Amino acid sequence: MVISTAKKTNHPWIPKNASLSSRRTCIADYLGVVPYELALKQQQILSQARAEGEIPDVLLLLQHPPVFTVGRFRGEEEIIVSPDILIREGISVFHTNRGGSITYHGPGQLVGYPILDLKEIGLGVREYIWKLEKVIIRLLLDFGIKGRRVAKYPGGVWVGEEKICSIGIHVSHYITMHGFALNVNNDLRYFEFINPCGIKGKAMTSVSELLGYSVESEAIIEAVFNSFSVVFGLKCEQGDVSDWLYAAP
Repeated sequence: MVISTAKKTNHPWIPKNASLSSRRTCIADYLGVVPYELALKQQQILSQARAEGEIPDVLLLLQHPPVFTVGRFRGEEEIIVSPDILIREGISVFHTNRGGSITYHGPGQLVGYPILDLKEIGLGVREYIWKLEKVIIRLLLDFGIKGRRVAKYPGGVWVGEEKICSIGIHVSHYITMHGFALNVNNDLRYFEFINPCGIKGKAMTSVSELLGYSVESEAIIEAVFNSFSVVFGLKCEQGDVSDWLYAAP
């Protein structure tokens, strides 16, 4: 893995309340529903700023309009319906730079994109993925749901024989992008259009389906922040990252 040697610069657009003195601080923000391509650009902006030491670690939570995302090396071959059906259902297909195969994102699914410096917090890639899984497993216990890992299918959380959370990441110069997608109350029907994560014959589930009543994604945001803080040993402070994303340097 290559270590970035980019020269650090001082950007006046960095918010004053973002303390860089504490390496254990993580700014957490919920962005609402964000188109996938825009969210990818936002991650790229933040990851560059994190690599240059201009901002602390960040955790973005958001939802996406309906989209199938295809991993860096594979995934499109796992779409098992015709393009006409995708057009009719209003589902786009986006090729991205994360690992893994194909997955679905849509309203009601809570997506988490941590922008972390793994070198600074002393984690390797495998341990990082393990901790992401632990964040979700710990969160699910708050709802009385027992999540688990499946060794055969790394990078996700399962409940029984059904998958509830997918994980796919990208790491460059120790800085992370992408992350986890937790099914909360999204329409699971769209997973039937693909082999999710390249896995055939396995069903997807959601928090709402398991509990038997609707749980809104917004209702568990604080619980996600808390679980992330505990698992990663970071102090998650809820903040607004918009100044980092939209103000000109």
